[in-house]
Amino acid sequence: MNFIVSSTALFRHLQSIGGVLSTSNTLPILDNFLFSISDNQLTISASDLETTMRTVMEVEATESGNVAIPAKMLLDVLKNLPDQPLTFKVDPANFAIEMAYDNGKSKMNGFNGDDFPKLPPLEKGTSIKISGEIISRAISKALFAAGNDDLRPVMSGMYCQFSPSDITFVATDAHKLVRYRRTDSQAQGGSAFILPKKPLNLLKSNLRGDEEVLVEYSDANAVFTFGDLVMNCRLIDGKYPNYEAVIPKENPNVLIVDRAQFLGAIKRVSIFANKTTHQVKLKLAGSELHISAEDIDFANESNERLTCNYDGVDMEIAFNSRFLLEMLGNIDTAEVKMAMSEPSRAGLLMPNGGDNEHEDILMLVMPVMLNR
Repeated sequence: MNFIVSSTALFRHLQSIGGVLSTSNTLPILDNFLFSISDNQLTISASDLETTMRTVMEVEATESGNVAIPAKMLLDVLKNLPDQPLTFKVDPANFAIEMAYDNGKSKMNGFNGDDFPKLPPLEKGTSIKISGEIISRAISKALFAAGNDDLRPVMSGMYCQFSPSDITFVATDAHKLVRYRRTDSQAQGGSAFILPKKPLNLLKSNLRGDEEVLVEYSDANAVFTFGDLVMNCRLIDGKYPNYEAVIPKENPNVLIVDRAQFLGAIKRVSIFANKTTHQVKLKLAGSELHISAEDIDFANESNERLTCNYDGVDMEIAFNSRFLLEMLGNIDTAEVKMAMSEPSRAGLLMPNGGDNEHEDILMLVMPVMLNR
């Protein structure tokens, strides 16, 4: 099995799927890329059993076949090679690989490609086409809110909900929640599944924005096809919590404030907050917002005052500053709106205004008990 390929093109394709590779594989074969050749087309696969990515590229080849090539060694070689044709020669008897280039050649041991895990077929799948821009924006706006608790795996991923009127992505860790909804993309019927973090991050790093993504999914797996990439991932099994039930419906106290000023003030004030609770207190009265924090143990305290637009009763409410900072950092409008009901109930943070009428971002943050 011999083939010729451009070193730069090969490196680019390997980089796009290399994120799947895990440092703690249970099967040694998964430390390799699977190279399969058929009709001058090279299909390269990488897998960690939960997620598999493959990419296709044109090569010059005289015969078909497959071989598993050590991933780290191959990437390290290509990283240090200038753009030039590479000739691969694979000995079918012992899978020894010879790689020849302009000023030298390298040899390494490959493995039998037939030992590489086979992808399960997608049984009774449903499909939907979504713009890559919508998926990557949903991931960047919501995924930070997903949990890391192994005891609650359903909350460690992102909930994807498709309906004939909109598509919704939700992430929560029980302290904060983000719901990202788009009305300019719909599905034929209603369905939902939970995607793990790793494939979501791989999608985000590979999506080019304007391309269309074909999403096919069954009860156990989802397959994303876009450009020259296909990603197959196992879904998180379980029932997602009823997130709509935790979003307060009546929030008469509404604060509108400049996002950059609010973010800057919380960054500065939170330096003086208690290192365990990270509590910052918001005191709302008239058109003034007082932000304060204190750490009684070390006699540290800080407070700042911002001009705002507030419609509601005077109130004091406290939040974990790290959650507020994450949320404000993931909103890109000039102003933000915060809707609250009372100091013991969740506050809702939303962009105020925005260019896209089809986009609805809602962020929920649970308050912390006020220090009296």
